Amino acid sequence: MVLQIHHIKKPGRKVALYIAMSLDGYIAKPNDDLSFLSIVHKKGEDYGYADFINNIDTVIIGRKTYDWVTKEVGYFPHADKTAYIITRTQKPDEDKTHFYTGNLKDLVEKLKSREGQTIFVDGGAEIVNEMLKENLIDEFIISVIPILLGNGTSLFKNQRPVENLKLLETKTFDTGLVQLHYKVITFEKA
Repeated sequence: MVLQIHHIKKPGRKVALYIAMSLDGYIAKPNDDLSFLSIVHKKGEDYGYADFINNIDTVIIGRKTYDWVTKEVGYFPHADKTAYIITRTQKPDEDKTHFYTGNLKDLVEKLKSREGQTIFVDGGAEIVNEMLKENLIDEFIISVIPILLGNGTSLFKNQRPVENLKLLETKTFDTGLVQLHYKVITFEKA
């Protein structure tokens, strides 16, 4: 039996996770502390974020992450995009921001069937892992921060299927941050 790599293009738009984590895989310290991200802060360096954001028109984000961002930043920075806040509590929509209580897989499949740009998964870990269980993420752009946290919110949880990835690009920065860009691939038996 021979395994062949096939780059099967899933129908519709792509879904991309763009996120930062510690070298040991944590996206936050205990108590949702993101202060470790500041060790790579450099004036004028956004690590490609602005270019990425210019190529998306839809954001999927968990309610806890949304609440944290709006509290810390003072507003929702993706309010100019169509945003779906995944929540268990119904709330009225606010302009282009929709509070979604339905099935996440159904939402992603519906969004992918529409014309548009990349769909950005902005976290948190619960949403990412739910999407991984359903094989809904097409690309991963992960910025690895040069620190070992030892504890906190892990990006990847157990009990999810295997994802085979192809490295598209690696970028290194003088702050020690390494950015990895992967595309999901499938293996088929020949």
